[in-house]
Amino acid sequence: MNKRTNYSSGAVWEDIVGYSRAVKIGQHIEVAGTTAVDANNKIVGRGNAFEQTKYIIEKAAKALEEAGSSLQDVVRTRIFCTNIASWEAIGRAHGLYFKDIKPAATMVEVSGLVDPELLVEIEFTAITQ
Repeated sequence: MNKRTNYSSGAVWEDIVGYSRAVKIGQHIEVAGTTAVDANNKIVGRGNAFEQTKYIIEKAAKALEEAGSSLQDVVRTRIFCTNIASWEAIGRAHGLYFKDIKPAATMVEVSGLVDPELLVEIEFTAITQ
């Protein structure tokens, strides 16, 4: 049986809700839905889906690195946005990191995220080599 390792970002919500920033079992890593909230619980890129997406991907990259992986190992992203009209800005930011990696990707509009100023949330799946 493969060992399970949970990785925390230190966010207070992890213990309240009961989740981990990332979970690794064997070569498989799942990164929880990630938003543009920094270590001081401040929203990064208010009103800017492009900047929020960049921040989210960089935040997920740190979680992946802690789990012994990288963005190069990402095989799927799931993007949730509050306004699908922002798809080009979100897609451009996604492309900055994944242009050559080209994971399977989904983008859907949702009615809202946990804070109305959050415009984007992304989940990541990686498989290490």
